[in-house]
Amino acid sequence: MIDIEIKDDMIRLGQFLKLADVVENGAHAREVIAAGEVSVNGEIDTRRGRQLTKGDIVTLSTPSGRFDVRVA
Repeated sequence: MIDIEIKDDMIRLGQFLKLADVVENGAHAREVIAAGEVSVNGEIDTRRGRQLTKGDIVTLSTPSGRFDVRVA
């Protein structure tokens, strides 16, 4: 698992996926979130604007692999 530090208290899910470098851009983030390939703390979330806080664990599961990233 990789820890990615954020500057503020919260960050939106789509922004965090870009910051963690697990998606190429905002459009790619929108696609994987809408497809149900992203879970937050073990639950699938299809809201790109979902607010994440420190300690949240984001998992991206795609055919090319699985990425687990913690908000730090």
